[in-house]
Amino acid sequence: MLYLVATPIGNLGDISLRALEVLRSVDYVASEDTRKTGRLLAHFDIKKQQISFHEHNEWRVCGKIIELLKDGKSVALVTNAGTPGISDPGFTLVRGAIEAGIEVTMIPGAAAFVMAVVLSGLAVHSFTFRGYPPRTKSKRRKFLDNDRESPHTLIYYESPYRLKGFLEDAVFVFGDRQAAIAKELTKMFEGVRRGRLSQLLAELEERPRGEYVVVIAGAQ
Repeated sequence: MLYLVATPIGNLGDISLRALEVLRSVDYVASEDTRKTGRLLAHFDIKKQQISFHEHNEWRVCGKIIELLKDGKSVALVTNAGTPGISDPGFTLVRGAIEAGIEVTMIPGAAAFVMAVVLSGLAVHSFTFRGYPPRTKSKRRKFLDNDRESPHTLIYYESPYRLKGFLEDAVFVFGDRQAAIAKELTKMFEGVRRGRLSQLLAELEERPRGEYVVVIAGAQ
């Protein structure tokens, strides 16, 4: 059995009892970062053999995990934080397991974009999660332009190093729409700022830190 186990996005108290039960019971834990997962497991006094499984080796390691599953071993896939497969490794392993006839299930939990859109104050009845945009200005503007006419609330992940450039491009492409920026969700310095894109850009910290989710109103 392959288990996709969602882990906390910040506050360790958010882990579910079922997630802990599965992590204690499986034969292996496939981890995006074995050091970070090691600290998580140690915090809950769980000792498991880990398999490194990240974006740079997932195609190669996927076959190894599939073979373990075929041999009757159980594997839990976790990412550094949140739900496996959501802007994190997981898709290739899930697809491979399904094609191999292996049973796959999931232990649900945190996803930063869900928390951000709910806290944004923008429409939640219909939204589109777009993940991380491209890093360069030209590609990013083209990426955003694909969403310009979308009536759905738009959700993006962005790093602190590219947040200013993203907001500048968002104003250029979308105009001055209502938006929200959520950072460090469930952590000590959690915060959500709401307003027009230009306002959020003007009030941006000189050196943003942390992990960000940007939520932008859809086209009217």
